[in-house]
Amino acid sequence: MRWLGRRAFLVLALVPLVAVAWAVAQGPEVLDGGVLTETTRWIPSLGFGVDLTLDALRWLMVLIVAGVGVVVLAYCAWYFDDGAPGLVGFASNFAAFVGAMLGLVLSDNLLLLFVFWELTTISSFLLIGFNPTHRASRRAAIQALLVTTLGGLAMLVGMLLLGSEAGSFSLAEIVADPPSGTATTVAVWLVLVGALSKSAIVPFQFWLPGAMAAPTPVSAYLHAASMVKAGLLLVALLVPAFADVPGWRPVLLTLGVVTMISGGWRALRQIDVKLLLAHGTVSQLGFLLVVLAIGSRTAALAGTALVLAHALFKSTLFLTVGVVDKLTGTRDLHVLSGVGRRLPVLAVAAALAGASMAGLPPLVGFLGKETMWAALLELTHAGNPVGVAPWAGWLLLAGVLVGSSFTVAYTLRFLWGAFATKPGVPPTPVAGLPAPFAAGPVLLATLGLGLGFAGAALTSALDPYVVQLVAGDHEEYLALWHGLELPLLLTAATVAVGLALFAVRDGLCAFQQRVELPMSGGRVYRAILRDIDRLAVEVTGTVQRGSAAAYLAIILLVLVAGPGTALVLALLDGPDLRVVAWDGWGQPVVGLVMVVAAVMTVRSRRRLRAFILAGVTGYGCALLFVLHGAPDIALTQILVETVALVVVVLVLRRLPDYFTDRPLRPVRYARMALAGVIGAVVSGILVVAGSSRTTEAVSTRFAKAAYEFGYGRNVVNVTLVDIRAWDTFGEISVLVVAATGVASLIFLDTRSGGVRRLAEADPQTVETTGAPGATRVRRTWLPAPGTLSPDRRSIVFEVVTRLVFHSIMVFSVYLLVAGHNLPGGGFAAGMVAGLALMVRYLAGGRYELAEALPVDAGVIIGTGLFVAAVSGLGPVAFGGEVLQTADVYVDLPLLGELHLVSSVGFDIGVYLVVTGLVLDLLRTFGANLDRQILRAQREAESQEVDA
Repeated sequence: MRWLGRRAFLVLALVPLVAVAWAVAQGPEVLDGGVLTETTRWIPSLGFGVDLTLDALRWLMVLIVAGVGVVVLAYCAWYFDDGAPGLVGFASNFAAFVGAMLGLVLSDNLLLLFVFWELTTISSFLLIGFNPTHRASRRAAIQALLVTTLGGLAMLVGMLLLGSEAGSFSLAEIVADPPSGTATTVAVWLVLVGALSKSAIVPFQFWLPGAMAAPTPVSAYLHAASMVKAGLLLVALLVPAFADVPGWRPVLLTLGVVTMISGGWRALRQIDVKLLLAHGTVSQLGFLLVVLAIGSRTAALAGTALVLAHALFKSTLFLTVGVVDKLTGTRDLHVLSGVGRRLPVLAVAAALAGASMAGLPPLVGFLGKETMWAALLELTHAGNPVGVAPWAGWLLLAGVLVGSSFTVAYTLRFLWGAFATKPGVPPTPVAGLPAPFAAGPVLLATLGLGLGFAGAALTSALDPYVVQLVAGDHEEYLALWHGLELPLLLTAATVAVGLALFAVRDGLCAFQQRVELPMSGGRVYRAILRDIDRLAVEVTGTVQRGSAAAYLAIILLVLVAGPGTALVLALLDGPDLRVVAWDGWGQPVVGLVMVVAAVMTVRSRRRLRAFILAGVTGYGCALLFVLHGAPDIALTQILVETVALVVVVLVLRRLPDYFTDRPLRPVRYARMALAGVIGAVVSGILVVAGSSRTTEAVSTRFAKAAYEFGYGRNVVNVTLVDIRAWDTFGEISVLVVAATGVASLIFLDTRSGGVRRLAEADPQTVETTGAPGATRVRRTWLPAPGTLSPDRRSIVFEVVTRLVFHSIMVFSVYLLVAGHNLPGGGFAAGMVAGLALMVRYLAGGRYELAEALPVDAGVIIGTGLFVAAVSGLGPVAFGGEVLQTADVYVDLPLLGELHLVSSVGFDIGVYLVVTGLVLDLLRTFGANLDRQILRAQREAESQEVDA
C-alpha cells in the first residue's frame, strides 16, 4: 500500500468490481424469480449461522453497494495526495466497510445481520474520524457512533425477541410465516429503532450532517449510496410481513414526512454546498422511508426505483463537491463563481444528477417519482389496499408535495452555488482537472440518464420483490410517459413551487433565521451528553473515594440485597433441602479449625499473622478436598496457597507491620457482621442450588468421556486439557493478562527490569559481606548467596536448596507427564517448578533467581500460550477438530511401548505459562523490591554520612 501510494485505491477497487461481476452473472436467475442461498452452520445451539441470500431486492443493493464502491475507490486515487497521513488506515477501513456492507445486504440470519450492522458502524466511525487532529472530525465520529450504536442495541433486543417468537432467526422464514402478538409488535418496533437511527430519520437525523466532517469520498459512499440505505433496506425487507403491525404506517409515514420537510427546509439556508447536500440527504431519506413503508406494490416499485436513483444522483453530487473543493479550495457558495465555465463537463454531470434528484425527465429519478405520486394517490381513495384513511392519504400527499418542492429549490441552490457566475463575485481560481478525477461523477450521472430510458427493464427486474406486497387498484410500471395525468401535474407543481422558492432565496434565508427554533436534535444530543458527563462526575465523586474497603462493602451489599433476597424468598417456599452434614469426623474438625482461623484473621492487627491465619483456611480447604477423595484439587490448592503465601510475605516487606495502631472500632465489627452475612448467603445459595437439581449432572459423564475420548484416567486433568480445553485456554490467557497488569501497576519500566546474572552484577548494587572481593565468587552451583549480607544468609537453607532443588524440578516434570492418568497435570507441575525457583531465590537472592532461569518471564509465558495454541490447532492439519485429542502407541528400544496423547502438548503450554507467571511474580515482588529496599538503605546511609 505504501509503495503504491494513492494508486493502491485502484487495486482495492478491483475487489468490489468482482462483486459487481458476480452479481451480474447471477442476474438472469434472480430476475427470473429465483433465490440463491448459502448456509453454513456456526453456532447451532443459538440458531446462529452464516446464512446468505440473494433475491431481487438484495441483488439491486449488491449492485449499488459494490458498484458505487468501485467508482468511489477509483475516485480516491485522485482525491488524495501521495504521502497523505493516515492513507493506509483510510484505505483499509474503506475496504472493510465495503465488505461489511455487502455482508449486511446478503445476510438472512438476523444475528449475522446484526454483526455486519455493527461492523459498518465501527467502520464508519473510523472513516468519519479519519483526521483525528481535527476536533470536528472526532466529535462527528463519536456522535455517529453513539447514535447508531444506541439504535443498534435496541435492534439487537428486538431481533432476539422476534427470533424467539418466530422460532427462527432466518429472515426469510420469519417473513414467510410472521408471528403475531404484543411481543412481536414490541420486537418489530425495537428493530425499527435501529433502522431509523441508521438512516438518520427524525429524531436521529442530526448525526448525518455532522458526519460531513469526513472526507468527501466517505460522504459520497457511506452517507449517500451505502450506509444510510441499511435502515431503509431493513424496512423494505420487513414491510411484506409487518406492515400491518400496530402503528407501522402512522408512525413511519409521519416521521418520513417530517424528516423530508425538515431536512429540505434546513438545506435551503446552507452556505457550504457539501452541508447543503447533507441536509438534502436527510430529506431524501425521509422521502424514501415514506414510499417504502406504505406496503403496496405501487409504492414498493417506486421505492426501490428511487433507492437506485438516489444512490446514483447523490453520490454524483457528493463526488462533484469533492472535485470542486479540491480544485478551488472552498465550498462556500457565496465565494464560488464561474466554476461551471471552467469545468463544463463536471457541471453537466451535476446538472443531470440534480435533475434526477428533482424528479425531472428523462432521468431515472423521474421514473420513481411519477410512480410514487401514483402510489400516494391510491391512498386518497376509500378502500385503498393498505387501509389508510383518505384524509390521511391527502395529508401525506400534501406533505410529500411540500418536501418535493423543497427538493427542487435546494437542487437549484446547489447548482447555482457551485457553478453559476455570480454578479459582483470575482471568478474563482480553478486548478486543472485531470480527466480520471471527473470520470466517477460523469459515469454515475450517465447511468442515471441511461436508466431513465429503461423503465420496462427496471420494472421487470424489481417485480420479484414487488409482488410480495399488496396489489393496488391497477398494475403500475416505470415509464417516462404515463399520459397527461395527475402525477405529471404534481411534478409540474413541485417544479413551479421550487423555482419560486429559489427566486426568493435571500428573503427566505432571512425569514428562516428569524423563525429558527431554539431547540434542535444536535443541541438536545449535546445537552444530554453534558448532563451524562456531569452525572458521571457526581456519581464518581460520591462512590469513588479511594477506599478499597468501601468498594468491597458496596459489592457485597449488592450481593446481599440481590441474590440474598432471592435466597430468602426461596427458603420461604419451603424447598426440599438435601444436606449431608459430613461423611466422617475429620471433616467437621477441619472445618472448625478453618472457622477459628478465619475469625482470628479478622481480629488480627498484625499483617503477617493475618496472612498466615488466612493460609490456614486455605490449607484446611485442601485437607477437605483430600477427605472428599479429590487429590488433584487438594494438590493444586496446597501449591497455590504456598505460592500465594510466599508472594504475600515478599510484599509485606514494603508494608507496615500492623494494619492499624488504633484499637478495634465499631466499623470493623460492622465489617465482621457483613462478612458473616455474606458467608451465610453464599452457603445458603449453595445448599438451595444443590438441593434443587432436577436432572443428572453433566459431570457424571466425564469419567467415561475422559477414558474414551481423552485417553486418560485422571478425570480432572483430562477435563482441563480436553473436555473443557477452551475454558483452560481462556484461563491461562487471563493469567497472562493479570500478571502483566500487576507488574504494570507496580513498576512502570520493563516487565522485569532486565534479567541480570551474577557476572553482570554491579558492585554498587550488591549487599556487602564485609570481605574484600566478596562479589567475585567462584563459579559454583548456587553462587549468588555470596552477594548477600551476612544477616540475610542462611547456610542451612543453602544446603537444603542444594539437596532439594533438582528433586523438586524432577518431580514437576513427573507431575506434568503423569498427570493424564495420575494426580498432577500442567498447572500443578508449573506450580511445583515455581516453588523450586522460589527456593533458589530465597537461598541466594535476585541474582540466584537469574542464574536459575536467565530468561525473561514474558518470553516463557508467551511461549506457553503459543505451545498451547499450536497443540490445539494441530489436529486440524490431520483432518480433526480444534483441541481434539489423539493418541498413539510407540514401541521404543529399552522403554518398550509408550502411550502418547496429543493433549500433553497443551499441558506443556499450561506448564510454561504457570512457571513463567510464578517467575514474573518473583521478579516483580522479589527481585525488584530487593533493588528498591537496597536503594532506600543506601540513600539512608548516605544521608547519615552527610549529617
